[in-house]
Amino acid sequence: MSSSPIASGPLARRNSRRVVISHGAREIIVGGGAPVMVQSMTNTDTADAIGTAIQIKDLARAGSEVVRLTVNTPEAAAAVPAIREQLDRMGVDVPLVGDFHYNGHTLLTDYPECAQALSKYRINPGNVGKGAKRDTQFAQMIEVACKYDKPVRIGVNWGSLDQALLARIMDENAGRAEPWSAQAVMYEALVTSAIENAQRAEELGMAGDKIILSCKVSGVQDLIAVYRELGRRCNYPLHLGLTEAGMGSKGIVASTAALSVLLQEGIGDTIRISLTPEPGGDRTKEVVVGQEILQTMGLRKFTPMVIACPGCGRTTSTVFQDLADKIQTFLRDQMPVWKGKYPGVEGMNVAVMGCIVNGPGESKHANIGISLPGTGESPAAPVFIDGEKKMTLRGERIAEEFQSVVLEYVQTHYGQA
Repeated sequence: MSSSPIASGPLARRNSRRVVISHGAREIIVGGGAPVMVQSMTNTDTADAIGTAIQIKDLARAGSEVVRLTVNTPEAAAAVPAIREQLDRMGVDVPLVGDFHYNGHTLLTDYPECAQALSKYRINPGNVGKGAKRDTQFAQMIEVACKYDKPVRIGVNWGSLDQALLARIMDENAGRAEPWSAQAVMYEALVTSAIENAQRAEELGMAGDKIILSCKVSGVQDLIAVYRELGRRCNYPLHLGLTEAGMGSKGIVASTAALSVLLQEGIGDTIRISLTPEPGGDRTKEVVVGQEILQTMGLRKFTPMVIACPGCGRTTSTVFQDLADKIQTFLRDQMPVWKGKYPGVEGMNVAVMGCIVNGPGESKHANIGISLPGTGESPAAPVFIDGEKKMTLRGERIAEEFQSVVLEYVQTHYGQA
């Protein structure tokens, strides 16, 4: 038997530079040992300033710490200052990131108010131009970023990789005594593109602490392999995410599988979960998933967590399922107010259990727990607070009464003096 204790928790964070993304008095720190940041992106037409501002407000309220929006047309660029103004009027100080492809050099130059209103630019080096135009147009975007003191994310994507660079890497590979596989060549092209363009940006006058890198792919093992190598070869902060995670459970599982491995190894400073929304689905779901990945891994705390059993033949009633859903919704809905009023409440655990087997034990481990009666059990629900049984709830209003118990616990245990 080993004489040393079993280690737990993620590895120490990689030593990356510190980048500040700001709007007004609000500053978001990326890298440099700061907590992993959660971000998201709008899917509205940016030219619709009101509709886009409303979605940004919803994403920010859900917990997105920066929000990226597409800037692809003159109309979109012209709308960005209006979006920023509308958000400021609503008291939403979330920094905005402009996503540029193909014509970013023109839009940033022709619409200086847009360039100033954004807090950061995302540049895809595979989509800034071809041939001789590429270097010139990339330089134009970096010059604007330097002029307005904006950080940039140089975001490489394997669906739009710089073909000239890929051809160069392939030629180098052909000259090897033992050529790499096509997959390895692709990995090398992604990593090389990100690092070389970051170095080019620094040569153009951009400070190294203004640059974040990403290498987006859609395969779990591909993402892990690429970011391990990227993390080994540079100390820029890294943005993680599958470029097209997918819809529903597939997108959630794929993102969780990929990001959890990297985050456990100390790789990654900011994340986005690129879920395809279901028809009429809520865009904020990707924010919730990102937060839950970080919180269940013990990397950050965003909202009180509800522990609930999956149910079995002992729990033929749906009462505990309904209560778990109501409590989780209640807790998340309260957090925009609670996070300022009750510091520390985001670390609270609430257990909603369905029968006597594990119900009392799990409830004792939580800050607040309730063990509802299973099939054939006495129609009573003991409530445990900080490991001690405090009361027993009965009747038709168990859900409402337990919610009141939770609220009272928050007010008495986390309230400011």
